[in-house]
Order: sequence, then C-alpha cells, then structure tokens
Amino acid sequence: MTGSPFDAALADHAGNVERMLDRLLPRAEGPEIRITEAMRYAALGGGKRFRPFLVTQSARLFGVNSESALRAAAAVECVHIYSLVHDDLPCMDDDDLRHGRPTVHKTFDEATAMLAGDALLTLAFEIVADPATHERARVRVELVRRLAAAAGAHGMVGGQMIDLASQGKPLDIGGITRLQLLKTGALIAFSCEAGAVLGRASVEAEHALHAYAHDMGLAYQIADDLLDAEGDPVLMGKKTGKDEAAGKATFVSILGPDRARAQARMLAEQAVQHLDLFDERADLLRQAAHFVITRRN
Repeated sequence: MTGSPFDAALADHAGNVERMLDRLLPRAEGPEIRITEAMRYAALGGGKRFRPFLVTQSARLFGVNSESALRAAAAVECVHIYSLVHDDLPCMDDDDLRHGRPTVHKTFDEATAMLAGDALLTLAFEIVADPATHERARVRVELVRRLAAAAGAHGMVGGQMIDLASQGKPLDIGGITRLQLLKTGALIAFSCEAGAVLGRASVEAEHALHAYAHDMGLAYQIADDLLDAEGDPVLMGKKTGKDEAAGKATFVSILGPDRARAQARMLAEQAVQHLDLFDERADLLRQAAHFVITRRN
C-alpha cells in the first residue's frame, strides 16, 4: 500500500500525534534533565503512531473533538513507547536499534532507560486524568481504568511475562494466541475502544469495536512474526530473525509462512466485517485492517 491514500492519512496523523507529544512531554531542563531528554528521545522522531491512529479514528465515529482524541492518543503512545524502551533492555529482548536509531539504553544507559520508560507510563495516566482530555470525570476514570488493565498483569505486561517464560518451550496455537492477545492485542483493543468511551457510545458500538480490535490485533501480530522471519532489516530499522534465534514459538513457527499469511488475511477480512454497524466514517479503520498485513515495517 506504499503511496496509497491510507499511507498519506497515517503519515499526516503521525505528524499531529508528534506535535501533541511534543506539547505534553516535559521539557529537557532542570536538574532532572537527563530523564526528560531520554523520554523525548524515546517518544519523538519515529514510528507509525498506529495505535494513536486507532484512537482518533474510533473517536471520529462518535463526534469526539480532536483535542480530546489526540490527548488520549498521545497517552496510548506513551504506554506503547514505554513498553518498547523496556523491551529493548538487555534483560528483555536486548535490542540495539529501534526505528533505525540506537535504543534508549544504548544512547543513555540502562538505568536511565528504565526510568524513562517508567516516566512515560506514568505520564500517560497524567494525560488521561487531566480535565483537558474530557470534561466528565467519570469518562476520565473509565479511560484510566481500561488503560491500566490493558497495560498491566492481565494485559501487555502479562503477555510479556508469558513471552519471556516460554522461550525455548513448546507452545501450541492456543498458547501463542493467548500470549499475543495480551502482549499486543490488549493495547490495540483499548485504542479502538477509547473513542467509544470518549464519545459515550452505545454498548453495541463498543462491542463492535472490541471485536474488530480482537481480529485486527491478531492479524497485526502474525504480520509482525512474518516480518521478523522474512523482513528487510533496513526497512525494519532493527534486527530480524530474532524470534527463531531465541527459540520463541510464533504464529510462523507453528503454522509456517504460507498458512500464517492466509490466517492474517482471514482475520483482516473478519475484522472489517465487525464495522458493518458504522458508515463511511469507519473507512480508514477498514483500510487499517488491510494495512497491518501488507506493511513492510
């Protein structure tokens, strides 16, 4: 989909998120300058901002104002970036590059990277809890509750724990699906549901977005597994082949590349069907489901 209208929309949106993050991140000044520099290094200057895109597009379905949507989107991106900073550490995935740049612990040091990740995570909740994100306290509290659940022991962190514990051990398709629904899918699901929370949408609409996120999130992870197995490290901006080298079970190792690709296509098509409830305002979400299985990085 290189050069497509969807790519242009995603790139334009990434610029909006970048500007919002620049506004919300602490400035690099004062005696704590090293941590603020590390936070800004991690958060600015790279990435597709795909999860924030899901936030703003889901919010668009319910007429949420752009400032509220972008603030919630920036909060999600802070959680995502924190997870990447920590994932790159030697005690986790031990990566030297992220988006073609040295990782935070390589540019600064391991302790600073750990603290920068912690600070980004807590900043996310500061953003969401601020009245500027939504005038209703009950909506803000619900966003905080759901974001915490998506990021915590029964979400992204739990999935990462399963991932670390399962290296070199056999996992069946059910085990790998559970792992990825937590590690990758939980934050994607929150991103899709956040707009419904901000817009105080119906239960039916929220359920449709959750089902969309479930299928699209699995398709996203299968595509990630395929990129690690077959992708170009120059385009990826990081090493590839790491899953196999670490002895990790993935959708590709269990299904093989061809079946994994077919499964990703089926999930993307299924995800789009869950959006039948919505009109043309959901067209970019429909395109996003296909984007995740055709991207090259």
